[in-house]
Amino acid sequence: MITTVNKYLSLVKFSHTIFAMPFALTGFFMATARAGYSFSWQLFVLVVLCMVFARSAAMAFNRWLDVDIDKINPRTAKREIPAGVITKNNALLFIIVNCALFIVTTYFINTICFILSPVALIVVLGYSYTKRFTALCHMVLGLGLSLAPIGAYLSVTGHFAALPVLLSCLVLCWVSGFDIIYSLQDEDFDRSQALNSVPTWLGKAGALHFSEGLHVVAGALAITIGWMGQFHWLYAIGAAVFIIMLISQHLLVKPNDLSKVNIAFMTTNGIASVVFAVFAIADMLFLA
Repeated sequence: MITTVNKYLSLVKFSHTIFAMPFALTGFFMATARAGYSFSWQLFVLVVLCMVFARSAAMAFNRWLDVDIDKINPRTAKREIPAGVITKNNALLFIIVNCALFIVTTYFINTICFILSPVALIVVLGYSYTKRFTALCHMVLGLGLSLAPIGAYLSVTGHFAALPVLLSCLVLCWVSGFDIIYSLQDEDFDRSQALNSVPTWLGKAGALHFSEGLHVVAGALAITIGWMGQFHWLYAIGAAVFIIMLISQHLLVKPNDLSKVNIAFMTTNGIASVVFAVFAIADMLFLA
Protein backbone atom coordinates (compact mmCIF):
# COMPACT_ATOMS: atom_id res chain seq x y z
CA MET A 1 0.00 0.00 0.00
CA ILE A 2 2.75 2.46 0.98
CA THR A 3 4.70 1.57 -2.16
CA THR A 4 1.63 2.24 -4.34
CA VAL A 5 1.00 5.59 -2.67
CA ASN A 6 4.64 6.56 -3.20
CA LYS A 7 4.37 5.68 -6.88
CA TYR A 8 1.42 8.05 -7.35
CA LEU A 9 3.06 10.77 -5.26
CA SER A 10 6.04 10.50 -7.57
CA LEU A 11 3.78 10.51 -10.64
CA VAL A 12 2.30 13.87 -9.67
CA LYS A 13 5.56 15.28 -8.26
CA PHE A 14 3.82 16.00 -4.97
CA SER A 15 6.84 17.94 -3.71
CA HIS A 16 6.12 20.58 -6.36
CA THR A 17 2.96 21.49 -4.43
CA ILE A 18 5.34 23.86 -2.66
CA PHE A 19 4.96 26.28 -5.59
CA ALA A 20 1.21 26.99 -5.57
CA MET A 21 0.03 25.95 -2.10
CA PRO A 22 1.70 28.84 -0.22
CA PHE A 23 -0.02 31.33 -2.53
CA ALA A 24 -3.37 29.60 -2.07
CA LEU A 25 -2.96 29.99 1.68
CA THR A 26 -2.02 33.65 1.19
CA GLY A 27 -5.24 34.17 -0.78
CA PHE A 28 -7.19 32.38 1.95
CA PHE A 29 -5.82 34.65 4.67
CA MET A 30 -6.39 37.73 2.53
CA ALA A 31 -10.05 36.90 2.97
CA THR A 32 -10.05 35.87 6.62
CA ALA A 33 -7.44 38.21 8.10
CA ARG A 34 -7.89 41.26 5.86
CA ALA A 35 -11.40 41.17 4.37
CA GLY A 36 -13.15 40.47 7.66
CA TYR A 37 -14.41 36.95 7.03
CA SER A 38 -14.26 34.45 9.87
CA PHE A 39 -11.72 31.64 9.83
CA SER A 40 -13.12 28.10 9.46
CA TRP A 41 -11.01 24.97 9.82
CA GLN A 42 -13.52 23.06 7.72
CA LEU A 43 -13.23 25.54 4.86
CA PHE A 44 -9.45 25.62 5.24
CA VAL A 45 -9.27 21.83 4.83
CA LEU A 46 -11.62 21.95 1.82
CA VAL A 47 -9.42 24.54 0.11
CA VAL A 48 -6.30 22.44 0.72
CA LEU A 49 -8.08 19.36 -0.65
CA CYS A 50 -9.13 21.27 -3.76
CA MET A 51 -5.52 22.24 -4.35
CA VAL A 52 -4.34 18.65 -3.95
CA PHE A 53 -7.05 17.14 -6.17
CA ALA A 54 -6.75 19.70 -8.97
CA ARG A 55 -2.97 19.59 -9.05
CA SER A 56 -2.86 15.78 -8.90
CA ALA A 57 -5.31 15.54 -11.80
CA ALA A 58 -3.33 18.07 -13.86
CA MET A 59 0.07 16.48 -13.30
CA ALA A 60 -1.17 12.95 -13.91
CA PHE A 61 -2.99 14.08 -17.07
CA ASN A 62 0.20 15.66 -18.35
CA ARG A 63 2.09 12.41 -17.80
CA TRP A 64 -0.75 10.35 -19.33
CA LEU A 65 -1.05 12.53 -22.43
CA ASP A 66 2.70 12.82 -23.02
CA VAL A 67 3.63 9.18 -22.49
CA ASP A 68 4.69 8.64 -26.13
CA ILE A 69 6.82 11.79 -26.03
CA ASP A 70 8.30 10.94 -22.64
CA LYS A 71 9.34 7.49 -23.87
CA ILE A 72 11.77 8.91 -26.40
CA ASN A 73 13.09 11.81 -24.32
CA PRO A 74 16.14 10.63 -22.32
CA ARG A 75 15.29 13.08 -19.52
CA THR A 76 11.76 11.73 -19.05
CA ALA A 77 11.96 8.08 -20.14
CA LYS A 78 12.11 6.87 -16.54
CA ARG A 79 8.88 8.55 -15.51
CA GLU A 80 6.29 6.22 -14.01
CA ILE A 81 4.05 5.63 -17.05
CA PRO A 82 6.69 5.20 -19.80
CA ALA A 83 8.76 3.06 -17.40
CA GLY A 84 5.76 0.81 -16.71
CA VAL A 85 5.64 1.57 -12.99
CA ILE A 86 2.05 2.79 -13.40
CA THR A 87 -0.10 1.64 -16.32
CA LYS A 88 -1.70 4.19 -18.59
CA ASN A 89 -5.20 2.93 -17.70
CA ASN A 90 -4.53 3.23 -13.97
CA ALA A 91 -3.20 6.73 -14.49
CA LEU A 92 -6.38 7.65 -16.37
CA LEU A 93 -8.52 6.28 -13.55
CA PHE A 94 -6.46 8.31 -11.07
CA ILE A 95 -7.11 11.45 -13.15
CA ILE A 96 -10.86 10.85 -13.31
CA VAL A 97 -11.10 10.21 -9.56
CA ASN A 98 -9.17 13.38 -8.72
CA CYS A 99 -11.29 15.49 -11.10
CA ALA A 100 -14.46 14.12 -9.52
CA LEU A 101 -13.17 14.71 -6.00
CA PHE A 102 -12.21 18.28 -6.92
CA ILE A 103 -15.70 19.07 -8.23
CA VAL A 104 -17.41 17.41 -5.27
CA THR A 105 -15.20 19.33 -2.83
CA THR A 106 -16.08 22.67 -4.46
CA TYR A 107 -19.76 21.79 -4.02
CA PHE A 108 -19.23 21.87 -0.25
CA ILE A 109 -17.43 25.24 -0.43
CA ASN A 110 -19.85 27.58 -2.20
CA THR A 111 -21.89 28.01 -5.38
CA ILE A 112 -19.44 30.13 -7.37
CA CYS A 113 -16.56 27.72 -6.77
CA PHE A 114 -18.76 24.79 -7.80
CA ILE A 115 -19.88 26.57 -10.98
CA LEU A 116 -16.32 27.55 -11.89
CA SER A 117 -14.78 24.15 -11.06
CA PRO A 118 -15.07 22.76 -14.63
CA VAL A 119 -13.44 25.95 -15.95
CA ALA A 120 -10.54 25.49 -13.54
CA LEU A 121 -10.11 21.89 -14.68
CA ILE A 122 -10.19 22.91 -18.35
CA VAL A 123 -7.33 25.34 -17.69
CA VAL A 124 -5.11 23.07 -15.59
CA LEU A 125 -5.64 20.01 -17.79
CA GLY A 126 -5.66 21.96 -21.05
CA TYR A 127 -2.11 23.16 -20.47
CA SER A 128 -0.83 19.72 -21.44
CA TYR A 129 -1.99 20.20 -25.05
CA THR A 130 -0.57 23.68 -25.56
CA LYS A 131 3.05 22.84 -26.41
CA ARG A 132 1.65 21.15 -29.50
CA PHE A 133 0.57 24.49 -30.98
CA THR A 134 2.01 27.50 -29.11
CA ALA A 135 5.34 28.61 -27.69
CA LEU A 136 3.40 30.42 -24.98
CA CYS A 137 2.50 27.13 -23.29
CA HIS A 138 4.43 28.31 -20.23
CA MET A 139 1.91 31.12 -19.77
CA VAL A 140 -0.93 28.60 -19.69
CA LEU A 141 0.88 26.66 -16.97
CA GLY A 142 1.31 29.92 -15.09
CA LEU A 143 -2.40 30.66 -15.54
CA GLY A 144 -3.27 27.26 -14.09
CA LEU A 145 -1.23 27.83 -10.93
CA SER A 146 -2.43 31.42 -10.69
CA LEU A 147 -5.93 30.13 -9.99
CA ALA A 148 -4.75 29.06 -6.52
CA PRO A 149 -4.84 32.41 -4.66
CA ILE A 150 -7.98 33.77 -6.31
CA GLY A 151 -9.69 30.40 -5.92
CA ALA A 152 -8.88 30.32 -2.21
CA TYR A 153 -10.16 33.88 -1.82
CA LEU A 154 -13.38 33.00 -3.65
CA SER A 155 -13.83 30.00 -1.39
CA VAL A 156 -14.10 32.30 1.60
CA THR A 157 -15.81 35.38 0.18
CA GLY A 158 -17.72 34.21 -2.88
CA HIS A 159 -16.57 37.24 -4.90
CA PHE A 160 -13.50 38.65 -6.68
CA ALA A 161 -11.30 41.45 -5.34
CA ALA A 162 -8.38 43.47 -6.70
CA LEU A 163 -5.67 42.32 -4.28
CA PRO A 164 -6.02 38.55 -4.77
CA VAL A 165 -6.33 39.10 -8.54
CA LEU A 166 -2.99 40.94 -8.46
CA LEU A 167 -1.54 38.06 -6.44
CA SER A 168 -2.75 35.67 -9.12
CA CYS A 169 -1.07 37.82 -11.79
CA LEU A 170 2.14 37.64 -9.76
CA VAL A 171 1.92 33.84 -9.70
CA LEU A 172 1.22 33.74 -13.44
CA CYS A 173 4.36 35.74 -14.29
CA TRP A 174 6.53 34.00 -11.70
CA VAL A 175 5.57 30.44 -12.73
CA SER A 176 5.70 31.17 -16.47
CA GLY A 177 9.17 32.63 -16.03
CA PHE A 178 10.67 29.74 -14.11
CA ASP A 179 8.99 27.15 -16.37
CA ILE A 180 10.78 28.75 -19.31
CA ILE A 181 14.07 28.28 -17.47
CA TYR A 182 13.22 24.63 -16.74
CA SER A 183 12.29 23.99 -20.39
CA LEU A 184 15.75 25.05 -21.57
CA GLN A 185 16.82 21.45 -20.88
CA ASP A 186 14.54 20.17 -23.65
CA GLU A 187 15.19 22.76 -26.34
CA ASP A 188 16.90 20.39 -28.76
CA PHE A 189 14.49 17.53 -28.13
CA ASP A 190 11.42 19.75 -28.47
CA ARG A 191 12.69 21.17 -31.74
CA SER A 192 13.34 17.67 -33.09
CA GLN A 193 9.76 16.66 -32.26
CA ALA A 194 8.16 19.91 -33.52
CA LEU A 195 7.05 20.80 -29.99
CA ASN A 196 6.65 24.44 -29.06
CA SER A 197 8.31 26.38 -26.24
CA VAL A 198 9.90 29.77 -25.74
CA PRO A 199 13.42 28.24 -26.02
CA THR A 200 12.58 26.62 -29.39
CA TRP A 201 11.12 29.95 -30.51
CA LEU A 202 13.74 32.40 -29.24
CA GLY A 203 16.73 30.21 -28.43
CA LYS A 204 18.36 29.94 -25.01
CA ALA A 205 19.47 33.55 -24.69
CA GLY A 206 16.16 34.93 -25.94
CA ALA A 207 14.21 32.60 -23.66
CA LEU A 208 16.19 33.77 -20.63
CA HIS A 209 15.46 37.40 -21.54
CA PHE A 210 11.76 36.54 -21.88
CA SER A 211 11.86 34.89 -18.47
CA GLU A 212 13.66 37.88 -16.98
CA GLY A 213 10.93 40.18 -18.27
CA LEU A 214 8.22 38.06 -16.66
CA HIS A 215 10.10 38.03 -13.37
CA VAL A 216 10.55 41.81 -13.45
CA VAL A 217 6.76 42.08 -13.69
CA ALA A 218 6.34 39.54 -10.86
CA GLY A 219 8.69 41.56 -8.65
CA ALA A 220 6.85 44.79 -9.49
CA LEU A 221 3.55 43.13 -8.60
CA ALA A 222 4.94 41.99 -5.24
CA ILE A 223 5.78 45.63 -4.47
CA THR A 224 2.41 46.86 -5.77
CA ILE A 225 0.51 44.38 -3.62
CA GLY A 226 2.41 45.55 -0.55
CA TRP A 227 1.53 49.16 -1.32
CA MET A 228 -2.11 48.62 -2.28
CA GLY A 229 -2.74 46.24 0.60
CA GLN A 230 -1.05 48.57 3.09
CA PHE A 231 1.14 45.76 4.35
CA HIS A 232 3.87 46.30 6.92
CA TRP A 233 7.50 45.36 7.50
CA LEU A 234 6.94 41.60 7.68
CA TYR A 235 5.46 41.59 4.18
CA ALA A 236 8.35 43.77 3.00
CA ILE A 237 10.84 41.14 4.19
CA GLY A 238 8.95 38.35 2.42
CA ALA A 239 8.65 40.36 -0.80
CA ALA A 240 12.36 41.26 -0.67
CA VAL A 241 13.38 37.60 -0.30
CA PHE A 242 11.00 36.67 -3.13
CA ILE A 243 12.60 39.24 -5.44
CA ILE A 244 16.11 38.15 -4.43
CA MET A 245 15.21 34.55 -5.31
CA LEU A 246 13.94 35.71 -8.70
CA ILE A 247 17.23 37.46 -9.37
CA SER A 248 19.35 34.55 -8.10
CA GLN A 249 17.92 32.01 -10.54
CA HIS A 250 18.90 34.25 -13.44
CA LEU A 251 22.41 34.47 -12.03
CA LEU A 252 22.56 30.66 -11.75
CA VAL A 253 21.45 29.81 -15.32
CA LYS A 254 23.29 30.98 -18.41
CA PRO A 255 22.66 30.15 -22.11
CA ASN A 256 25.91 28.16 -22.23
CA ASP A 257 25.61 26.62 -18.74
CA LEU A 258 22.43 24.76 -17.73
CA SER A 259 24.09 22.74 -14.97
CA LYS A 260 22.22 24.63 -12.24
CA VAL A 261 18.74 24.58 -13.81
CA ASN A 262 17.36 22.20 -11.19
CA ILE A 263 18.70 24.35 -8.35
CA ALA A 264 17.14 27.42 -9.95
CA PHE A 265 13.86 25.58 -10.54
CA MET A 266 13.26 23.78 -7.25
CA THR A 267 15.42 25.38 -4.58
CA THR A 268 15.14 29.08 -5.33
CA ASN A 269 11.46 28.98 -6.26
CA GLY A 270 10.58 26.76 -3.31
CA ILE A 271 12.24 29.26 -0.98
CA ALA A 272 10.58 32.16 -2.80
CA SER A 273 7.02 30.83 -2.43
CA VAL A 274 7.31 29.65 1.19
CA VAL A 275 9.07 32.76 2.52
CA PHE A 276 6.71 35.12 0.67
CA ALA A 277 3.64 33.33 2.03
CA VAL A 278 4.90 32.95 5.61
CA PHE A 279 5.79 36.64 5.94
CA ALA A 280 2.68 37.87 4.09
CA ILE A 281 0.39 35.76 6.28
CA ALA A 282 2.27 36.75 9.46
CA ASP A 283 1.88 40.39 8.45
CA MET A 284 -1.87 39.96 8.01
CA LEU A 285 -2.32 38.05 11.28
CA PHE A 286 -0.08 40.05 13.61
CA LEU A 287 0.34 43.54 12.14
CA ALA A 288 -3.13 44.32 10.80
